[in-house]
Amino acid sequence: MPESRIALSWSSGKDSAWALYLLRQSPGIEVATLITTFNVAANRVAMHAVRRELVEAQARRTGIPIHGIDLPWPCSNAEYEALMSGACGRVVRDGITAIAFGDLFLADIRAYRERQLEGTGLKPLFPVWRIPTRELAWEMIRAGVKAKVTCVDPAKLDRSFAGRDFDASFLRDLPEPVDPCGENGEFHTFVYESPVFSEPISVESGEIVERNGFVFADVLPG
Repeated sequence: MPESRIALSWSSGKDSAWALYLLRQSPGIEVATLITTFNVAANRVAMHAVRRELVEAQARRTGIPIHGIDLPWPCSNAEYEALMSGACGRVVRDGITAIAFGDLFLADIRAYRERQLEGTGLKPLFPVWRIPTRELAWEMIRAGVKAKVTCVDPAKLDRSFAGRDFDASFLRDLPEPVDPCGENGEFHTFVYESPVFSEPISVESGEIVERNGFVFADVLPG
């Protein structure tokens, strides 16, 4: 029996998938549920803009049930925090003792998550914290992680990177000072193959659009 049943904040991207990969190597830990926030108006993952059906396909391949949190659009910070608080209460009642996040080095984001979990009965975990991001990006690729770049902030990275595969060529083409894992919000990804999946997800590239100051590349079920 596992010593701890935990939840994992699942964005559909590479850092979440790698966090799960590391957690599954941690004795005494069972990742019992994935938590994903969806923009209910678009029925897509918030910020990553990935279709809900593709996130559900990811969950099936991990063998872990997904707990979706539907966010209104637009969504105020107060509404977001209220919905997250409700979700925390539900997972605690299900015997979850911690939530893991795929944050890499942004101290303000980590501190915010820690504050939000105070008094909930949930411990925050950060399995990929402070792993050097260039080393991490190459390690993911060598391990077989395959992902599509679904969102680019054109103020930080050229829009031509939207829709590309997160692979060796992508990393070599990234200009300085863009973080190799996009931790400063330069880009977001959708993982379609990973060591934590029972099988790859067949996908096709869709249209690329600019909306609300970001460039989004649609990913379609193959």
